Amino acid sequence: MTRMPFDIEEQVPQQDAPFPAAPDPSSQPPNDRSARARSIAGVALGAIALVLACALGVLGLWLFRSVRRMDRRVAQLGQQVDRLNRRIGGAEQQSQSLAQQAAQAAASANAAAQQRDEAKQAEESSAAQAQTALQAAVSAQDQAKQAEQKAEEYRKQREEELQQLQHVLGQIAETHRTAVGLVMTLGEKSIRFDFDKADIKPQYRDVLNRIAGVLMTLNQYSIYVYGYTDDVGTRDYNLKLSARRAEAVRSALIQAGIKPAVITNKGFGKSDPRVKGDTSKARSANRRVEIGIVDSRILTEPVVAK
Repeated sequence: MTRMPFDIEEQVPQQDAPFPAAPDPSSQPPNDRSARARSIAGVALGAIALVLACALGVLGLWLFRSVRRMDRRVAQLGQQVDRLNRRIGGAEQQSQSLAQQAAQAAASANAAAQQRDEAKQAEESSAAQAQTALQAAVSAQDQAKQAEQKAEEYRKQREEELQQLQHVLGQIAETHRTAVGLVMTLGEKSIRFDFDKADIKPQYRDVLNRIAGVLMTLNQYSIYVYGYTDDVGTRDYNLKLSARRAEAVRSALIQAGIKPAVITNKGFGKSDPRVKGDTSKARSANRRVEIGIVDSRILTEPVVAK
């Protein structure tokens, strides 16, 4: 008969055994021994089951504790994940803010670059304009110098002409220089006007013809004829009388060949007497006509010759 896995005689103590002493197998029937063996096997299986249950309990406890530790760990990880998520959110917001700042900085940089380019262009344009202005100023200065030289040449030429003209006209009638030309005085030594008369006597026609012959040779000169009276009579009457005397001389010069467009006449009556006083000699000297010869290039309006 095959031996059972457990040696009953070796495993069960002889005294104070927890189980009742098994009867001697040799004294028991075979069926009883089989039942006894099954009983022992059941006990062994129960012990094994108990051990397994204990092991499973220990394992379960360990698993429970492990699961709790895992839960706590998972909870900690969840918290860490939340913190990380918050940090990531903050980082994203900060990144967006930095991106916006970077975009604004880029826009500002572009605007600054554009302003710099515009300023550079403006500076270059200003430099070009300044150069052009400088060249224009130099050119204007040169032109001014040339104009000044021409004006000086013209002044010298006119001065020579006036000196020669004064010399020639001075042989016909009293002639003196003014700021703008010459003045001839046709008084009692050249043309004598009777009291309250404006006609020119025939003997004085030759004087006016000689004057006209000289004046016709002039270029760019204007001629002004002014009439005067003595102090006898009213102001209005003498203004009219002096105007008739000036017109008579103008007409005589035009008949002698001078163009009418260059001659202007006017009467001044008894104003600006040449000789003060009420004597016949003073009055005779004041009954006169003056011929002003003016350079038309420098004259802008008629000037009363004195």
